[in-house]
Amino acid sequence: MLKKSLPLIIIAALTALFFASGLHEYLSFEQLREHRLELNAWVAAQPVLAALVFILAYVVVVAFSLPGGTIMTLAGGFLFGAIWGGLYTVVGATLGATAIFLIAKTSLGDALLAKAGKSIQSMKAGFQDNALSYMFVLRLVPLFPFFIVNLAPAFLGVPLRTYVIATFLGIMPATFVFSLAGSGLGKVFEQGESFSIAGILTPEMMGALVGLALLSLVPVFYKKLKGKGTSA
Repeated sequence: MLKKSLPLIIIAALTALFFASGLHEYLSFEQLREHRLELNAWVAAQPVLAALVFILAYVVVVAFSLPGGTIMTLAGGFLFGAIWGGLYTVVGATLGATAIFLIAKTSLGDALLAKAGKSIQSMKAGFQDNALSYMFVLRLVPLFPFFIVNLAPAFLGVPLRTYVIATFLGIMPATFVFSLAGSGLGKVFEQGESFSIAGILTPEMMGALVGLALLSLVPVFYKKLKGKGTSA
């Protein structure tokens, strides 16, 4: 019993250590503003190491469902530029999501399923219709918390390959929007201006994401229409 629950104990201990050590306080817009010069100097001196550390940090944040994903995405754009920062974020987030997907397949699955609650069942029909298209929708539009979307496919039989592809491509649009916003933070810092996440999530941006989500559902609609035509 102890052997099966050991991974869960380790995850809980590391999460508690993260908050107890105050590390969560560094995942904030204010900390990025305060330490921007040191961070920029480090990235300029060690670009490869900085990129690897950033990706690894993003993996940890996603895998342990820690707060700070949004500020890290902005920081990626600020430190590495819109393109590279967005790419590093997508890689880190995909690896972290894949890690928790694989963990959910182990003895930890029951505990994680209990944490996910009834949201899993509400996704069941969507995955049964077309797993890839539905995964794209869930990644493009935040219909459910990111943690739940990471777990649900593991419990509902979604293949790992489908999960990874849909995650990698599905999170790209929003990620690069935030990364682009992050690349402009230098000017915001220099001028002492305020910054708001709400300013990024404009109606136009949300409309574009919803539009992409609807496009990804085309195969599902086609399958249903084809099925009705066959039955007729």
